Amino acid sequence: MESELKKAVNFFNKGKLSNAKKIALRIYDSKPDHFDNLRLLNFICFKKKDFSSALDFINRAIKINPNFAEAYNEQGNALNELKKFQLAIKSYDQAIKLNPKYADAYYNKGLVLYALNEVDLAIENYDQAIKINPNHVHSHNNKGYALQKLKKIDSSFECFNNAFKIDPNFDFLLGELFHTKNKLCDWSSFTKDFEILENKIKENKNSSSPFPILQLYDSPYLQKKTAEIYVKEKFINKRILKPISIIPKNKKIRLGYYSADFYNHVMSFLLVKLFELHNKSKFELIAFSFGPNKIDEMRKRISKPFDQFIDVNFKSDNEISQFSRDLKIDIAVDLLCFTKNNRMGIFSKRCAPIQINYLGYPGTSGADFIDYIFADKILIPKENQKYYSEKIIYLPNTWLPRDYTQKISDKVFTRKELNLPKEGFIFCSFNQSYKITPGVFDIWMRLLKKIKGSVLWLLEDNQTANINLKKEASKRGIDSNRIIFGKKMPPEEHFARLKIADLWIDVFPYTAQSSCADALWSGLPVLTRKGKSFTSRGASSILNAIGLNELITNTEKEYEEMASRLAQNPKFFKEIKNKLKKNRLTKPLFDTKLYAKNIESAYTKIYEKIIKKF
Repeated sequence: MESELKKAVNFFNKGKLSNAKKIALRIYDSKPDHFDNLRLLNFICFKKKDFSSALDFINRAIKINPNFAEAYNEQGNALNELKKFQLAIKSYDQAIKLNPKYADAYYNKGLVLYALNEVDLAIENYDQAIKINPNHVHSHNNKGYALQKLKKIDSSFECFNNAFKIDPNFDFLLGELFHTKNKLCDWSSFTKDFEILENKIKENKNSSSPFPILQLYDSPYLQKKTAEIYVKEKFINKRILKPISIIPKNKKIRLGYYSADFYNHVMSFLLVKLFELHNKSKFELIAFSFGPNKIDEMRKRISKPFDQFIDVNFKSDNEISQFSRDLKIDIAVDLLCFTKNNRMGIFSKRCAPIQINYLGYPGTSGADFIDYIFADKILIPKENQKYYSEKIIYLPNTWLPRDYTQKISDKVFTRKELNLPKEGFIFCSFNQSYKITPGVFDIWMRLLKKIKGSVLWLLEDNQTANINLKKEASKRGIDSNRIIFGKKMPPEEHFARLKIADLWIDVFPYTAQSSCADALWSGLPVLTRKGKSFTSRGASSILNAIGLNELITNTEKEYEEMASRLAQNPKFFKEIKNKLKKNRLTKPLFDTKLYAKNIESAYTKIYEKIIKKF
């Protein structure tokens, strides 16, 4: 018996889970009360993402030995994955009661509290784990994410840095470390960091999750490779639902939209009018919401167009996938992919016959279980299709939806109340701080030097970034007072204040997307530079859809020269402003009705295409 168990453990350690499970089940059949074997079966099932079976085996083990702390920790882990958070906390508390020095139990309890949005309590438990074991790298790492949620970016960076010192090869840490550093606009080792991360990716290391790569590299190749590495580690060979063999034939095409952002969030502002305009005679709409249960005005509005609006926040990925199948979803649309609070595990288990990556993440999923991505011919030119794991669904004009009814406040802002000078050209770029790179900032400072009396108006992201950007300006011979920061405002007021600015100068390579459309909606011209990747071509797609292609440049030199020309040639600048005013409601960008028809046509075509296969 014991030799068989050793053999099973050996298979488990080598990652041969099926072999290990076969032997362990054979032992279980002959001796169902073998404590160590029950724990092994728990580990095997957990690794295979079969959390219900894992819980069953560890519950049996606890009945045999109710005083074993590790078993309660394992029980908590299974309950956590099944989204039974309160029960998981009780399990971890019991583990800690039996072993007060159990660092892993404190850490795991912190994970659950974080999932419940009890962020301060989560940090307390991470701190307790670190107190017991100062080298508990997982606690340092996850404390970093918790502090980010509290907008404590400096402290977050310290945590990621501490984790890095303990284990420089900790999975996906390096990208987050550099990303957080860039949020602070700390460019002290930007070039070196850039090269280190690129080399790690090329070496197929688990160095970064996909999102941080977007703002660093204008490379669809690196973006795809990073996504593939991440997906392979997180999702491949970890599916437990059977493949879908038959597509349901519903009276209407059943569209499932999956997101954590169905509340007062930028994604909802973009999508709400599209949802309202969907043709209900052809489509049935079902929302799967797994984000914060915020019942704000947007939540009330965005839920109304759906035939079913379902809160699945406390369901596991497997449960949501099975639930989607039970509801006979035809097309599942992932609105997050790799962005915050994503649940890609739902799609890895194949929740619908057709699965689409749309809007939230500007790039490829790198996943074989995502079938399509929405784009347009500027975002993904034909020669770049090889850098996308999905098939490309080309929408006419632009991939970006927009609510053409979005209001602009009647409030008339003055330069004085916005801390702007009485006179002088106002360059504006209300992007998040991590999108600002040294190369872009160099150009901006040269523009300030060239355009007398001009200022740069930026979004106030975090205080350290503000300080660092002013220091960087001084290093380049520019009075730091010419860098002015604007606080975050509600959309209606933000649109109104943008009227004060003269020109939006875009970042690179992660160009403005929704914020670009915001500026144009407000009547503010946007100057961008077009690159190679989805992110570096987003603003170009938007400008093309509003007929302002002259504001799309292809090189740093062109970008700088055009910015200078617009600031110094009032006649040319007025022509651009007038053209924007004319095109704003006549070109496709803000024609949501046309957009709805186009995307519905795309949904219908791919549905009919797959129907023919069955």
